[in-house]
Amino acid sequence: MSVEFSATDRRTMLGLTALTAGAAMVASAGPAMAAESKATDKVAMTADRALAKLIEGNRRFVSDQNPVADISTKRRLEIAKSQSPFAVLVGCADSRVGPEHLFGGGLGELFIVRTAGNYVDDAGYGSIAYAVAALGTPLIVVLGHERCGAVDAATKLVTDNGQLPPSLTRMVQPILPAVIDARANMGTKTDLVDHAIHMNVRHVVRGLRETSDPILAEPLKNGKVKVVGAYYDLDTGAVDFFDRG
Repeated sequence: MSVEFSATDRRTMLGLTALTAGAAMVASAGPAMAAESKATDKVAMTADRALAKLIEGNRRFVSDQNPVADISTKRRLEIAKSQSPFAVLVGCADSRVGPEHLFGGGLGELFIVRTAGNYVDDAGYGSIAYAVAALGTPLIVVLGHERCGAVDAATKLVTDNGQLPPSLTRMVQPILPAVIDARANMGTKTDLVDHAIHMNVRHVVRGLRETSDPILAEPLKNGKVKVVGAYYDLDTGAVDFFDRG
């Protein structure tokens, strides 16, 4: 089976055709948006501080130290009326890659968007835009992981002309450009799937960084928001932030 796609598919699947919808979502947030933005101002969290917090949380996870995540009743009541997550995590739906666990995140700290293969569709893009514009979240992390089944399936479509049910074909189609780029740029690498996993993260990161939507483009340009790419090793538990821009 061959799957055809245009050069603009990547941007389409990243939700760049949903700019109007994203803007409408933020505009309709009204008073709630203002209230939650005020809550974020109190935190004064920058992208660099947010990244450092994730790195420290993952270090504790890898070393089997008790997490410092706050999931107490007190915390639950504190955030019941507003939230100020310090990072957006765009991750895979894989059951082994729960962001709160990998980074020791507590209630209200991580705004999570998950799909098989960690790509961003229209709904995902709108969610990210809302976190940045309405909640003041300064950091967006695109997190791929070792032995990703979605990327493996996409790789088989490219290399073996494999067959998948229509629903699964639609699921992996946004990943195909990354697989094709990975195969064309192997260099000294020997594991195409793993290389494609990294390339898929880079594609999603680049799509977000290059968006023309002012909801993201403006805070990215002035340095208030950063997008980074990361890779989770299932065996070691370590997260490598390999694309920091």
